[in-house]
Amino acid sequence: MADNSPSLLDRSRTVAGPGYNRWLIPPAALAIHLAIGQAYAFSVFKKPLGALLSGDVDHPAPGDWTPGQIGWIFSIAIVLLGLSAAIFGKWLERVGPRKAMMAAALCFSGGFFVGALGVKLHSLALLYFGYGFMGGIGLGIGYISPVSTLIKWFPDRKGVATGMAIMGFGGGAMIASPLSVALMAHFKDTAPMGVAPTFITLGIIYFIFMQFGVWSIRVPADDWAPEGYVPNAEHSALITSGNVSADNAIKTPQFWLLWVVLLMNVTAGIGVLETASPLIQDTFSDKAMGPGRGVTAAAAAGFVGLLSLFNLLGRFFWSSASDKLGRKPTYMIYFGLGVILYALIPTLGHNAQLALFVATACVIISMYGGGFATVPAYLSDLFGKYQVGAIHGRLLTAWSTAGVLGPVIVNYLHESRKAEGFTGAAAYQSVFYTMAGLLVVGFLANLAVTAVNQRYFEKGPVAVAAGGH
Repeated sequence: MADNSPSLLDRSRTVAGPGYNRWLIPPAALAIHLAIGQAYAFSVFKKPLGALLSGDVDHPAPGDWTPGQIGWIFSIAIVLLGLSAAIFGKWLERVGPRKAMMAAALCFSGGFFVGALGVKLHSLALLYFGYGFMGGIGLGIGYISPVSTLIKWFPDRKGVATGMAIMGFGGGAMIASPLSVALMAHFKDTAPMGVAPTFITLGIIYFIFMQFGVWSIRVPADDWAPEGYVPNAEHSALITSGNVSADNAIKTPQFWLLWVVLLMNVTAGIGVLETASPLIQDTFSDKAMGPGRGVTAAAAAGFVGLLSLFNLLGRFFWSSASDKLGRKPTYMIYFGLGVILYALIPTLGHNAQLALFVATACVIISMYGGGFATVPAYLSDLFGKYQVGAIHGRLLTAWSTAGVLGPVIVNYLHESRKAEGFTGAAAYQSVFYTMAGLLVVGFLANLAVTAVNQRYFEKGPVAVAAGGH
């Protein structure tokens, strides 16, 4: 006789009973996001991967991989993040967060194992497939898996809840970077640059760490609501009383306006993150500051770390603030203030005002992170909770696009200015003015967002917590 009982990974096995403490859900989400946030620390592998044959990061052998070849590993991962989030979003809503989180853990960790084989065999194709393709799918499913669950548990504090989880993605590199460096140093005598065993160790560590999220996640019962919670639209006329499916959401102008909003915010933010270390060293060199007073490589690394911290903090601060301010006004701040700050950066560099330059860059990056963390709540306001995870997944294709577009724009503009003979702050001037222009486009797109037309709403009763299935 066949056993038809649901597996431990099925959504039906994760429905919380009466009296369940919803504050146990953010740590489960954070466990997933802290793990996959390792992607932001990939740069620590760039030089070691480029010296596997020579064993000397400063003098690579003829057969060693070039920085350009290695750079594609991260690009593939980010592109697959957006594509997999879009493709698997509806599946996630159907099967629930536990099965999705397990799939994310298997793909993300498996990517490390296949990548380690690629390193050992010196096969770039295997590395692209492992860390890039498989790992990227793990990133995408892992990124969206807790989001709709958090929104269903925290309809009264959507910004706070999603900010807590997505904060982990911004901060994952702060753990992964020193851990990876320490592991490579530990294994350097047993394998070229210590990379392959480091990949294997990270794959094991992250798979185990993600299991906390897999097995502690719960979804609320269909009829659950926080005690005393009354749905209202006190902050904005944009907050819908209906529910829109993922398939219908992409037919609305609101979805595509938010797609442009996210694209512009991320493209501009990557403009700073992509060039942070060389930017501050070139702008505040000994020539600009005086002999012995320029920013050193070590100080530049500190600047990059500071930006990571503000990326993390901004995700929680701004998304939480959006619960009070409303989502649309919060994005008005991101873009309105952002235009001023981006346009100010070249002047601060030209005038050698280092402290103000650093402070301005930190605020910019806090809003970059805030843009990621606020968008799920914005989507829930506009489209309801029904398939918000799937809608969020489709919107993340804007991130994939920005991941390619941002570095291309920055590198082209910077190289063009250098070719014209500009140095220091002047070589980056067109970069920041262009990014300010992109933020103007984002400001206008956000300004045009209105309430979703009721013709897109689902007809009849909708089982929100079950994703309508």
